[in-house]
Amino acid sequence: MWNLGLEQRLMWRPDRRASPPGYAEQGRQLTEARATEPWLAAGSSTVQQQALRDLDRAWQNFYAGTHRRPTWRKAGRNEGFRIVGAQARRVRKLNRRWAEVIVPKVGWVRFRLSRPVPAIARSYRITRDWAGRWHIAFAVVPGPIPAPHNGEIVGVDRGVAVSAALSTGDLLRLPPMTAREASRLLRLQRRLARAKRGSNRRSRVKTAIARIKAAEANRRKDWVEKTSTALARRFDLIRVEDLRIQSMTRSARGTIENPGRNVRQKAGLNRSILASGWGQLVQRLEHKAPGRVQKVHPAYTSQTCSACMNVDREARESQARFACRSCGHTENADVNAARNIAAGRAVTARGGPPWGEPANREPQPILLSV
Repeated sequence: MWNLGLEQRLMWRPDRRASPPGYAEQGRQLTEARATEPWLAAGSSTVQQQALRDLDRAWQNFYAGTHRRPTWRKAGRNEGFRIVGAQARRVRKLNRRWAEVIVPKVGWVRFRLSRPVPAIARSYRITRDWAGRWHIAFAVVPGPIPAPHNGEIVGVDRGVAVSAALSTGDLLRLPPMTAREASRLLRLQRRLARAKRGSNRRSRVKTAIARIKAAEANRRKDWVEKTSTALARRFDLIRVEDLRIQSMTRSARGTIENPGRNVRQKAGLNRSILASGWGQLVQRLEHKAPGRVQKVHPAYTSQTCSACMNVDREARESQARFACRSCGHTENADVNAARNIAAGRAVTARGGPPWGEPANREPQPILLSV
């Protein structure tokens, strides 16, 4: 249903007088199509209508400039549907671990209770991931985490070797993929390259790879949730770098006329950045601590001494060591950058604020050598 609605909208051209069909028009056409097409009538009208509603919302987000243009959904990767209304509230608990929910055209379906079902839920979504696992998620917007009101400010420097370095000196690392999982993943990828397309063997190998990837994604999500909750509870103000992750992880292949350089190394760096959960961490912080997350310009935060504010490219001796040649201050490089972020320090190479940004009005400590 999503792909049919998307195809209809993509057929529209700006030179046509009529505007592209919205949800109201596509919903009316769906009612007519269900009366003539048995395969459409065999499905749930609620599921089909919600697919068109989701598509309409995706186009509105695209026109607003906040999201990309809607793309095609692929079987096996984008499996799922949403139920709203009175049917979404027909949930009954069986015991401490199990409950069941009514699914239109299917009946009562059991699911494992990972947490209590909230009474304020008004819809739920059933999805199937790449590993073949089915999940049900009830739509509830939780309240923000209250601020501790202790006046503390923390800076968070995101990296690859250290997932998140705090200005307090804490180094937080996301649990990596184990050596056993990495070796098994490599063997499966080689086996997948030799498998014939469309064969059962290839399907089994893809499912095995998806299970390893799903375990990695679950660990990353668990780390992001726990870290964001701890930061929101400990600090009144959380400052992070304003990074353009989409541009940073862009491929370096280039074009045929202008081929890129160090493409394989850049691809490996892109995978490491995406596996560190940079965007997820800031997104969850904004959800849990709304109004208490500030984004600082990232210019020269890793090359500025947090003690004397001197900018020196050679001060970062290695990935983990920062040694200022002006005042002699030595510290972990990631912690030094996090302290600059916590102070809101973003300077240019000449030591002033970035172009177009106001200077930092906060008093800075002055260190005098005697």
